[in-house]
Amino acid sequence: MNQGNPAAIPRLRWGIGALLGIGVLINYLDRISVSVAGPQLQATFGLSNQSLGLLFSAFFWTYAMLQIPVGMILDKFGVTRIGRWGAFLWVLASSITALAGGFGGLFAARALLGIAEAPGFPASAKATGYWFPRQERALATALFDAAAKFSSVIGVPLVAYAVVTLGWRWGFGVTAVLSFGYFIAYWLIYRDPSQHPRLSAAEYDYIRQGGAATEGESQSGSLATLGYLLRQRKLWGLTIGFAAYGYSFYLFLTWLPGFLVQSMHMSILKSAGFAAVPWMCATVSDLLVGGWLIDHLVQRGVDETRVRKTVLVTGMLFGLFVFGAVWTHDPYWAIAWISLALAGLAAAAPVGWSLPSLIAPKGATGTVGGIMNFANNMMGVVAPIATGYIVGASHSFTNAFLVAGVVLLVGVLSFVVLLGRIEPIAEP
Repeated sequence: MNQGNPAAIPRLRWGIGALLGIGVLINYLDRISVSVAGPQLQATFGLSNQSLGLLFSAFFWTYAMLQIPVGMILDKFGVTRIGRWGAFLWVLASSITALAGGFGGLFAARALLGIAEAPGFPASAKATGYWFPRQERALATALFDAAAKFSSVIGVPLVAYAVVTLGWRWGFGVTAVLSFGYFIAYWLIYRDPSQHPRLSAAEYDYIRQGGAATEGESQSGSLATLGYLLRQRKLWGLTIGFAAYGYSFYLFLTWLPGFLVQSMHMSILKSAGFAAVPWMCATVSDLLVGGWLIDHLVQRGVDETRVRKTVLVTGMLFGLFVFGAVWTHDPYWAIAWISLALAGLAAAAPVGWSLPSLIAPKGATGTVGGIMNFANNMMGVVAPIATGYIVGASHSFTNAFLVAGVVLLVGVLSFVVLLGRIEPIAEP
């Protein structure tokens, strides 16, 4: 929808988008710290690859299990209140992780962090639906989704330096300090559009007239809404497809440093530098292809469903380039293949995250996002454990990457066959 000259409209919404991106950035620094510290934790506590895979998964057990309840809570109590409490709990959980001792303590601390960060992505998706018109939704979503990738660009070297020079506890201590800073910023800055004192009438009208999601609670009870949504084919297409994306994403997020250390025989610091390259490629692809390009084509009148689904499916297929990494012993070629795979997956990701606000009935964006992210993050449980056992049994990442490729193909079929047109599900 063309609403005059967008450049003349105030741009507070992009400040909100940047705030959400910073939150996801810090959120993911918490997640990757255990992956970077993994080799040192193995040496300190005598952990096997199987035990390390279980430790990598600890965060995702609680995080995934809470996604649907958190989505329903967000739809009931709103982004502002739940977002504040979530940010406060990040600080506590990160601090406790830094003080943990032994496998059991670390596992429990990571599980607590999963509880603390459970509202993060569903809240960001819901807030983006409130704050941005449809023709800006892709880039706005890419801002916080790209932050998840960029966290590995700056976070892996930062945490690796802290781990190597100060010990693994400081790798978690750094994120505790950053989490506290974000909690203060979120408390002071974030409000929903209808409640924000600095939002001008002109920008508010631009957001609303552009098809932003409607603020307010679901018109039916939360459990009734959940039951209705679970009967919708469109929701299952989104959920299965995004779960397939999540398997590969979390495999890379948790095991890429270990792959470089074990298969390419790198040190922790050198692997951190190499691992930053694919995540930088992913960040750029996320913003330019999954964000700017989609909005540009939609604004030019190209069919919205065609644009979003083309990027979604093509990006998922690019993930298959990971197979190249297991056919070479040259670390530079391995990083090149992984960079192509992650760039494709990153282009698809913001499309997936924009869909809850585009297909959900009124007041149900949080629930749709929670269902989708539950399945996505269950792959955060499955992928690290499965990879740990496959690598431990075969002493190679070849079969682990093969499994990821098969899962990606299932996801592509789900997006093509089940999702259908990108339009709102009928009201219950």
